[in-house]
Amino acid sequence: MGNLSLTLATGPYDRVEAIAKGVVQPEGIDVTCLQIQSPPEIFTRMMKTRAFDLCEMSLSTYLTRRSRGSFPFIALPVFPSRVFRHAYIYVNRKQGIAEPKDLNGKRVGVQEYGQTAAVWIRGILQHRHGVDLSTIHWVEGGVNTPRPPDEDMDLRPAGALEIDPAPADKSINDLLLEGDIAAYLGARQPDALGTHPDIVRLFPDYRRTERDYFRETGIFPIMHAIVMREELHSRHPWIAESMFKAFQAAKAWVLEHMRFSGAMLYMVPWLNAEVDEIRELFGGDPYPYGVEANRDNLDTFMQYLVEQGFVAEPRPALEDLFTPIVGWAE
Repeated sequence: MGNLSLTLATGPYDRVEAIAKGVVQPEGIDVTCLQIQSPPEIFTRMMKTRAFDLCEMSLSTYLTRRSRGSFPFIALPVFPSRVFRHAYIYVNRKQGIAEPKDLNGKRVGVQEYGQTAAVWIRGILQHRHGVDLSTIHWVEGGVNTPRPPDEDMDLRPAGALEIDPAPADKSINDLLLEGDIAAYLGARQPDALGTHPDIVRLFPDYRRTERDYFRETGIFPIMHAIVMREELHSRHPWIAESMFKAFQAAKAWVLEHMRFSGAMLYMVPWLNAEVDEIRELFGGDPYPYGVEANRDNLDTFMQYLVEQGFVAEPRPALEDLFTPIVGWAE
């Protein structure tokens, strides 16, 4: 009997490159790997047409819908996308915002209220900087271009929420420049940053702030997980272990290449310094896989989802939300 033929869709990540190139071959599986630049395209195609066998998926969408019992996908404990988020809070300096608490009572823009980046940022602002989220009036819309009128809205939380759509002919970037909103937080940078003097980051020295955050919490925020169609997992549960091992091997392959000192393989001028920091700060692996290695990360995010009204208590156990990986010593 030959190998299973499966499709996998992710972003064009270095940590997936070895699978896409065929350098790493998952046991018993022939993989067609589609590397698609736009994560929302991947998510939408999977949810609307079951376009792939496995793909990356928004962590907030997955945990919320899976917790509500209405999601026909199961996640592997593989997390191909992580981003520190202090750099992704932008303010109009004329609105008098000098520190996070100044956001209280303001109008703040978001691309999608339920997107993973927004959930992380709100949780961090609330727990680490004393921002009262209940006082904020939210405005949702496209970041640099107006949102198409027929675009689906994301999941809504339970309870009352002060949130308005941006005007049909305005982007969040427009509203921020005009002062109609005082700030914007999310996953994409507004065009006005760096081109207009009034639009600045809330945390100017964000790299230091993010380093301090990691040193204090051990959290490099997870954005996406790998999911597979649940009916496929029910028929062939071994796929999860084979793909997990392949993702591990692909990550090890690129880390080894990154550490090669004979020539710099990536267009990062101080790559050697970055590699040294990865070793010092992250123990050599900034993208650990597995539930146990990410328990604090995932528990914190689930807490934010509960507090922000997306997931109800009692929340499901993490072990029930991810495929078991038999034989993997975390």
